[in-house]
Amino acid sequence: MTPSLRTRLLWWLLLPLAMFVVITGVISYDTARQTANLVQDSALLSSARTIVEDVDWDSGGLSAIVPPAALEIFESPYQDQVFYKVIVDDTRLLVGNPDLELPARLDVSPVFYDTTLDGKGVRAVAYPRQLYDSGKVEHVIVVVAKTQASREAMIGQLWRPQLIRQCLMLALVAALVPLGLTIELRPLMKLKDDVADREPMQLEPISADRLPFELRPIVHAINQCIARLKLHTTTQRQFIADAAHQLRTPLTLLDTQIQYACGRDYCDPPLTEALAAMRRSSRKMTEMTNQLLLLAQAESAPPLRTRTKVDMTAVVLSALEELIVAAEQRGTDLGAELDDHVEVMGSAHLLSAMVMNLLDNAVRYTQDGGRVTVICRRDGDDVMLQIVDNGPGIPAEARAHVFERFYRGPSLVEGTGLGLSIVREITHLHGGTVGIAQGAGRIGLVVTVRMPAAGA
Repeated sequence: MTPSLRTRLLWWLLLPLAMFVVITGVISYDTARQTANLVQDSALLSSARTIVEDVDWDSGGLSAIVPPAALEIFESPYQDQVFYKVIVDDTRLLVGNPDLELPARLDVSPVFYDTTLDGKGVRAVAYPRQLYDSGKVEHVIVVVAKTQASREAMIGQLWRPQLIRQCLMLALVAALVPLGLTIELRPLMKLKDDVADREPMQLEPISADRLPFELRPIVHAINQCIARLKLHTTTQRQFIADAAHQLRTPLTLLDTQIQYACGRDYCDPPLTEALAAMRRSSRKMTEMTNQLLLLAQAESAPPLRTRTKVDMTAVVLSALEELIVAAEQRGTDLGAELDDHVEVMGSAHLLSAMVMNLLDNAVRYTQDGGRVTVICRRDGDDVMLQIVDNGPGIPAEARAHVFERFYRGPSLVEGTGLGLSIVREITHLHGGTVGIAQGAGRIGLVVTVRMPAAGA
């Protein structure tokens, strides 16, 4: 799985910082080691100089007494062991530990070197001096060595706190960077939500005013895509509307001609049946054309333009008046439960078409002698419109598809498959929702439309 942008940005920040901590840790350790070596070598040289100052002539020969100050230099809580020796002419031992080795090469200047004594690693200095007495010259070498405990402790004291501080800073960065990325990526998440939450036909451009500079090219590219899609969709809708409008006249003329032909007396029953079938097909085509034109109008209508207060009670009563004859022919009990002056903001023409489609579907698909009830009332800040029938209903697996264009369920009743698609488009255009559920007692169907009430 591809890691998220937040994770990738975090790694791009943490990896260089981790490399920086490692590199600075190595450099800090080397600097601490050099500092500890310098301090240790200075202490060894100071001790050797103190010892050589107390080497003196005695009865024509040299004698050496190691003063306490020469060893007190090395006092520390780490209990280092100190070794020393003083030799004359590279052979004769005046004082000290004879097992303490000399460096491989001596010089006129002090020589620092590492060696071992009694199996312990020690740091040592060989300090040569020439002593004069009555024209006599003696070559004296003072060797001082000590174990490395205090040196290692000094390296740790100089290096470890700095490393700990850097690691703490790295941990702090690892904790704060995700928080910072979360805060700074909020505009991107908001942009994602703005795009994801849009309705399928919401083709307005996205505002880039409050977005960071880096996100604006993305928004401009999305807006260009939306503009092209909007142009294509508008062209397609206009074509459907024009085609449907142009088809209405010839279809009406064709239906009139077929009706005239059906009124003539023919002795040929097959011809009569063919003319009747042609008339049914013509009326179905006319109905589909009208539905396509209405769907195109609903989809292309601006969401907030030319809206007025519409009394849904009056719209429902008008639809009932138009369908009362069709309901009586089928013996359908067509009733209503209406509140007075239930108003919404919208288009009276489209809302009337929505109610007509809902009632026509209910009357058409309910069995003869069935019951259809229209309920329209104010429900809080919404206007609720319900169409309740006791017909065969819609199977559960088909309810998710009934709002798709040209979808027709298992019913044998003829239809265009566009009625509920038109209802959905008009409802969404008015900021509402539409849903379908099974009726009480698992009998019939309940279609519920909710739209914001006027002034809510």
